[in-house]
Amino acid sequence: MRSAVGKPAFLVGIDLGTTNTVVAYANAADAQAGINLFAIEQLVAPGEVGARPLLPSLRYHPAAGELAAGDLQLPWPQVEAAGEEPPVLGALARQLGAQVPGRLITSAKSWLSHANVDRQAPILPWGADAEVSKVSPVAASASYLTHVRAAWNHRFPDAPLEEQELVLTIPASFDEGSRALTLEAARMAGLPTLRLVEEPQAAFYDYLQRRRATLRDDLANTRRILVCDVGGGTTDFSLIDVAFGDDGEPQLTRSSVGNHLILGGDNMDLALAHLVETRMAAGAEGGMKLSAARLSQLMERCRAAKELLLSNDAPESASVTLLGAGSRLIGGSRSIDITREEVATLVVDGYFPKVELGEVARKGRAGIVEFGLPYAQDAAITRHLASFLQQHAGELPDTLLLNGGVFRADALARRLAETLAHWRGQPLTILHNDNPDVAVARGAVAYALARRGQAPRIGGGSPRSYFLVLGEAGKEHRAVCILPRGSTSGEEICLTQRLFALRLGRPVRFHLATSLFEAGTPPQLGEIIDLDAGEYLRLPPLASVLQAEGGDKRDITVQLATVMTEVGTLEVHCVAAADASQRWLLEFQLRAGQEEQGDGEAHAVSPRIKEAVEKIERIFGGKAQKVDTKDVRQLRQHLERGLGGRESWDTPLLRQLFDALLQRARGRRRSAEHERVWLNLAGYCLRPGYGDALDPWRIEQLWALFDTGIQHHKDSQVCAEWWTLWRRVAGGLSTQQQLRLLDDFAFNLQADAAQRGSRPVTLVNGSDDDMLRLGASLERIPGAYKAEVGAWLLKRLQKASKKEEAADTNTLWALARVGARQPFHGSAHEVVDSATVAEWLTMLLALDWKKVEPAAFAATHLARMTGDRSRDIADELRATILARLKAVGAPPLWQAMVSEVTQLDEAVTKRMLGEALPPGLKLIG
Repeated sequence: MRSAVGKPAFLVGIDLGTTNTVVAYANAADAQAGINLFAIEQLVAPGEVGARPLLPSLRYHPAAGELAAGDLQLPWPQVEAAGEEPPVLGALARQLGAQVPGRLITSAKSWLSHANVDRQAPILPWGADAEVSKVSPVAASASYLTHVRAAWNHRFPDAPLEEQELVLTIPASFDEGSRALTLEAARMAGLPTLRLVEEPQAAFYDYLQRRRATLRDDLANTRRILVCDVGGGTTDFSLIDVAFGDDGEPQLTRSSVGNHLILGGDNMDLALAHLVETRMAAGAEGGMKLSAARLSQLMERCRAAKELLLSNDAPESASVTLLGAGSRLIGGSRSIDITREEVATLVVDGYFPKVELGEVARKGRAGIVEFGLPYAQDAAITRHLASFLQQHAGELPDTLLLNGGVFRADALARRLAETLAHWRGQPLTILHNDNPDVAVARGAVAYALARRGQAPRIGGGSPRSYFLVLGEAGKEHRAVCILPRGSTSGEEICLTQRLFALRLGRPVRFHLATSLFEAGTPPQLGEIIDLDAGEYLRLPPLASVLQAEGGDKRDITVQLATVMTEVGTLEVHCVAAADASQRWLLEFQLRAGQEEQGDGEAHAVSPRIKEAVEKIERIFGGKAQKVDTKDVRQLRQHLERGLGGRESWDTPLLRQLFDALLQRARGRRRSAEHERVWLNLAGYCLRPGYGDALDPWRIEQLWALFDTGIQHHKDSQVCAEWWTLWRRVAGGLSTQQQLRLLDDFAFNLQADAAQRGSRPVTLVNGSDDDMLRLGASLERIPGAYKAEVGAWLLKRLQKASKKEEAADTNTLWALARVGARQPFHGSAHEVVDSATVAEWLTMLLALDWKKVEPAAFAATHLARMTGDRSRDIADELRATILARLKAVGAPPLWQAMVSEVTQLDEAVTKRMLGEALPPGLKLIG
């Protein structure tokens, strides 16, 4: 079939699932032709291509020469980077990943919602060896869509996929950042134009389409439907209310959606893998703990056993075999039998326990972290469901639609239905889902038909309300509604009650929040709410620089215009009050680790800021003023007299002071005293480089000064303050910027006399101590470079030991920071490998921790438990470190950091960072 010019030939639904990717389609010109599944051609064995309805969302990275070129031949050409083996996707990827550990990417979709790593950095396969090529979660997701596009275009060359009407499904609980990254993956795959629909809605659209002829009778006694979608990586709840119009036809309104839960089939497979691993260890000499790669391999085996043992005609037991790889942990293949009763107890009772409606999901100090993913803290899906239903007022659902691969197991479906019936005191109506694996993809097509008026449609609009946080003095917990729940998609809403005076060419930021749940009537546009009176989620801040033609810098009055787009994402514009044609799109700040980590309060800036800025102006301002050198040196003390001690300056105040300093940066060159004071204050006021929505813009402005270096380069104190500045703001620097600092770090440590003599004047001299503190703060550089920095630090320790000198406290501090298992601002994939850290710990164990307390501090951070076995040290070494900490009477928190996943307290954070964070700013980690 050929696409008519400007018109699609097909309506296509794509379920980009955690476990499988599924595609369905319908003839755009014939709504009665029905919805078909698209059989996706893929490698099913080396050199063998087969068309299957499910494309496993798996990507295998083969080693060089592992497979012959003919083994990977697809019916369409593949374009790969020069010198790299093409990845294997789909069924063959699963087969190869089960045989060779550490080369298989799984659960890429779960990583898209993991904000504590850089989701656009090459981090997958997680924990793989250095020689294994890696890609980002976004790129991995894009590769599945690219494969689908190539398979489609091979079959329908006259109707390319990118020219069809496309609907892509996402979890209902995906936040704005995860939705934006999903769209980015689609763009990378050559699919720039599509709509998003939530998976639970898509599953219900599939039901509506299949039962459209009898829908009135099927729903005659239904008033509220619960759609429970438990997939491979996420759990989603949605409520759909049913009313009947004058014509007797059901009117459907999606009334509520649940919070994001990284909880699904993967968690169940992981629990079984832990059980099997324990059994295998019991029969192995010296015990056994699998690497992250081998555990992932075991999970695949357990998944198959779980599905078999929870099926209708399940056998009494099944064997789980882990193939040997010649490793010292497992010399050959090992097999363990698990019984149907064991799986039922572990999965059914563990993930769907019988609970009462009044119970709420448990919140521990830290959730499970495995393969780097922060799984839900409470594994009980029924408890999460009880919390969800308590939060959303109204009658309990009387009808249930189950979706997701886990519900192929009848035991799980029965348990959930029984639990809901117990809460209601009477049985529920169960809506039949004939094929949970493909229902979402088919439902995406039904949604496209409904948009054309050719199928029943679910109303409801925006699933949540959105609010602008006011941030006014005395109103720190108040917010105004800018998009009420239920707002129609595509309809722009303007907040006319509030005007904002903004300056063109300068950055602007707005803080938004969204409701996690709302009982009763949703707030109206412009209504003021109290953020303390309910459960609200702070979104990543919106920020932009409003540029005008010709570099205009005048002030302008604007209003906010908000729309839930047809694509399914939130969009906010600043619109000029005097000319609505002037508008600027505000973008969410999604850089990993850079969201505000405050305590949720907006802080009122000190009213004495004007006086402080005047003091800064007097020292650094453009107009020449006679200022004593003493006044320059004492600027900080003068500021503290008006603002209080600097340790009490919170982030909003610090950033206003930094902005004042930045505007007067030229004034720092007047004397060595000016430069010292400016560098010291600027670094202090912008530390740790993030925490405020506009910090990326501030870092960009500050970085522009780097290549010019310092004016007074012969003044050692100015040089020291220069490096202190960059160390303080390192958390806001990109990987490329940190690598640039690393170049200067290396020169200052390694250059010989001849090289130093020819150094450019802009390359600032730095002492070993300056470099030590700087190098320890570069968390975004690759782990291999950190290992080199650590090796230099160990040489310093060994040198001191040979001279029988006391170990240097600063060196041990730096070693703790460089080798930390849990970075503060960096991504977890860039930590030093655990084998190298184990060698460092062995050297630390040779020191006397009673006499050298910083050695115990360093060992604590190197041995800190994360729950991610790709980063954690071996259990035997952990036990040794813990025993030593207990023997020297180390603080209980230090011992807890080594023995369990926990959070740092303020004192440890201050010591690790080298100074305190601004009040109200809290680092997660």
